[in-house]
Amino acid sequence: MTKGENDQRLEGLHYLEMRDRLAARIASGELKPGDKLASERRLQDELGIARGTIREGLFQLEAEGLIYRRDRSGWYVSPPPVVYDPTRWEGFISYVEAQGRVPATETVSAETLAADPFLAEVFGRPVGAPLHHIRRRRHVDGRAVLVEQIVVDAALTPDLLRHSFDQSLTEILKNGYGLSVARNLVSMQPCALTGREAEALRVKSGLPGLAVQRTSYDAQGRVVEFDREHWRHDAVRISVDTRVR
Repeated sequence: MTKGENDQRLEGLHYLEMRDRLAARIASGELKPGDKLASERRLQDELGIARGTIREGLFQLEAEGLIYRRDRSGWYVSPPPVVYDPTRWEGFISYVEAQGRVPATETVSAETLAADPFLAEVFGRPVGAPLHHIRRRRHVDGRAVLVEQIVVDAALTPDLLRHSFDQSLTEILKNGYGLSVARNLVSMQPCALTGREAEALRVKSGLPGLAVQRTSYDAQGRVVEFDREHWRHDAVRISVDTRVR
């Protein structure tokens, strides 16, 4: 083994040891959800290893969902994930509050755009028909956990954009337009958070995530809402309650 290869092996051991040490403190409860970790400089001084190695260990813990970063604030122990049933048409605010957590919604943009061929097929409308596009960032206990792109048929909700979307869209559709959902078609798959999604959630590009796509229909078979969500992988646990027929 050359000196360079040996140095790389030792660096790898340092990084794994550092990762294991912090993971053990989290598992034992010494570091609790929401606790702030020591700064990278302090960890470097305490452990006597390179700053780059410290970051590799922290990125590994982030990828495992044990810690997360806040902009210009440092690293924190991840809170428990939110339990989420994507098959139910229940507002984010409702199910987050039911779990004793604090939800918040931030509208990124809201505009009416012409339907492209894909969305025209989804909604059963001609290409170019007006559709409302709403982009929002969702928070739990002050942490951004998902970004969503919602599309709503403007023919069913002509003046929808006059509303504030920092509140429940589910309630707006139900109370303002008499729209309720009878069926959901849902698909989910692991993804990497990149581009606009990574920027919106303020995470390192490439961090694992969960992509959820949902088409919601009313009792007449009309599409009420088409939704694409991108979640932090450590912020959500999927739980679906099904009945055997």
